[in-house]
Amino acid sequence: MHKPQYRVAAALAALLLPLPALAQPLDPAALRDAALQDTLAWDFIEGITTEVGPRPAGTPAEARGRAWAEAWLKAQGFANVRIEPYMMPVWLRGDERAEVTGPFPQKLTVTALGNSGATGPKGVEAEVVMFASLDALKAAPDAAVKGKIVFITHRMTATQDGSSYGAFGPVRTQGPNVAAKKGAAAIVIRSIGTDYHRTPHTGNTRFEEGVAPIPAGALSVPDAEQLERIVARGKPVTLRLTLTPSTVKQAESGNVIAEVPGSDPAAGIVVVACHLDSWDLGTGAIDDAAGCGIVAAAARRIQQAGTPRRTIRILFAGSEEVGAFGAKAYFEAHKSERHATASESDFGADRIWKVEFNLPENARAVGDRVAAALLPLGIARGPAIGGDGTDIAPLHRAGVAAIDLAQSGSRYFDLHHTADDTLDKIDPAQLRQNVAAWTAMLAVVADAHEDIGPVTPRP
Repeated sequence: MHKPQYRVAAALAALLLPLPALAQPLDPAALRDAALQDTLAWDFIEGITTEVGPRPAGTPAEARGRAWAEAWLKAQGFANVRIEPYMMPVWLRGDERAEVTGPFPQKLTVTALGNSGATGPKGVEAEVVMFASLDALKAAPDAAVKGKIVFITHRMTATQDGSSYGAFGPVRTQGPNVAAKKGAAAIVIRSIGTDYHRTPHTGNTRFEEGVAPIPAGALSVPDAEQLERIVARGKPVTLRLTLTPSTVKQAESGNVIAEVPGSDPAAGIVVVACHLDSWDLGTGAIDDAAGCGIVAAAARRIQQAGTPRRTIRILFAGSEEVGAFGAKAYFEAHKSERHATASESDFGADRIWKVEFNLPENARAVGDRVAAALLPLGIARGPAIGGDGTDIAPLHRAGVAAIDLAQSGSRYFDLHHTADDTLDKIDPAQLRQNVAAWTAMLAVVADAHEDIGPVTPRP
């Protein structure tokens, strides 16, 4: 027997056998173009806004939203789907009324700001003192404010990049605290919004430790301008304000997590985030069911295309609106894991128009490939350093690299935190463009051969 010859023949035969299929690299362009026909994001938004509705943080409605989202993610075939619960204080809205009692009696449309104090059921009535800006209130002597109802107005305008929110948002987030420290009986502000509907914009406000919360409300823009005109007549103006919110010291909220497992655990995790909670006035369609639908639909397309190098982790954060408790809980639970990048969709569903990065120098080519993949969608590379997103802010502060897909904000603040935040405001074509952009970004980043290490956080 000529065993050596048999061994040679067997070896040659083995070479002719089909090889195991190797993982094919993801094709960002093909995945992007296919995603322009996406319907999954709409399916998520329509489903959760219809079957759950508004999802205020820490409430049974938010819990129903978590359960709904968990079931939906499992139905799409994602891996490691789970709810990660935590405890948080809960603020609950009550009655809301405002009326000018003199010199020209009339009702005004108002909504309470999150963390507002309560007037009691009988309300509070006092003279109105108006300020044209937060800075003007800060400069006022305490005696000009004490015992009065402060009214802060401003002139927020619509911008594509949403920068007006940064400029005027402190009227809401800081104004009530400033007024409380000066001894005001209550405060109303012109809504942080750009529409002219009688739909006031709610939103969170913050009181420093040791400062007793005062009643704090937002007037719709038309009502705020009406109050301005009344004050401008030069006669003393009195206002009766009734706000009866309450606070539950601790209740459960939670984050919903799902994953597309990668082939190389050492390469780090790519986080794509949104927030699942919403304010109670609308159904939370643009803020932020849209973001959750977008990132999940994009991740699903990567999953269907193959196994990426990096694990993609979907983070549906809870209780963002009232203090980013979900962001803090996620970071505490996962800070020891290696995160490659973190990105968030939380600015509605209108077209993405620019992309910005904060990547390490050795991964500059990753950003270049992302920018090239997005250009056919009309998305330009912006000049700023990336690192936006409330629910991933702790990750960015810890040095996790950032990729920001910036949506147009031209009409976002017409709807933000109002009763008009409903499904009909979602434009399906613009929504699909978002999914295509996120799909292309994930196809590049999750499969990139470069190491994506820590970065210096933006200032």
